Amino acid sequence: MKFAVGCKLQYEVASETTLILNIAAQTSSGQRLIGERFTGPEGEAHEMPETGNRYRRMVLAPGTHDIEYRAEVDTQPLRIEDPGKIAEMPVAALPFDVLPHLYPSRYCPSDQLARFAWRQFGSIATGHEKVQAICNWIYENVDYLEGSSDTSTSAHDTFTLRAGVCRDFAHLGVTFARALGIPARFVSAYALELVPQDFHAVFEAYLGGRWYLFDATRLCPIDGIVKIAVGRDAADTAFATYFGQLSGPPKVVTVERLGPDSQQEWTVDAVSISTH
Repeated sequence: MKFAVGCKLQYEVASETTLILNIAAQTSSGQRLIGERFTGPEGEAHEMPETGNRYRRMVLAPGTHDIEYRAEVDTQPLRIEDPGKIAEMPVAALPFDVLPHLYPSRYCPSDQLARFAWRQFGSIATGHEKVQAICNWIYENVDYLEGSSDTSTSAHDTFTLRAGVCRDFAHLGVTFARALGIPARFVSAYALELVPQDFHAVFEAYLGGRWYLFDATRLCPIDGIVKIAVGRDAADTAFATYFGQLSGPPKVVTVERLGPDSQQEWTVDAVSISTH
């Protein structure tokens, strides 16, 4: 499926500031970049080989800076299949580079919620169905409420407050999966059909030897995801990190599906667009 994605950012800089952006679509075997354009201050571009995250670092002088990113992306799922056929892997068989996604992290304290996770989901069939049960529980028990969380909110906070936004839903999904011995990682993305349109947060769980996408918010089709970055949690995937003083109006994000399948219905199949 082909997508046109992009964002517009504007910053008012009070003093010289170093800005690190993470807004470029990933390139991988399941997500092909057809073309892209970046306009704004000159900077240094770099792709992290272990994650595929693509960063742009720039030094902004005092004043107003306009930044725009546009890309055309073709997502080609490496696997679309019946969720009931996807099993989880024993920890003893997991690749070593996947193991860090089993451990607690800053926003995903899986050790603190392990007892609840095992009581609530431990007896459910293994694999994709178990992770989907996690998503169902989050959707049914946590209110999607703008302004209910901030950059300090952890999955434990969301579990306690029972309210959050996409970032918090993804953190809670990652936390429950890890508590059950299933590797999971946070994903920032461009996503189809969000209202209002914005950057989105989902997560991936490592099942049957590959990463499968999950979205506990149910705000977009799972095959309408264009991945930007992956990490242990949101601390690894922020779209903008700065060192200095800046401010600006809200970002503008756009996502459009291209081609004859532009009106395709949401899939109920399991979707994987990456193995690493």
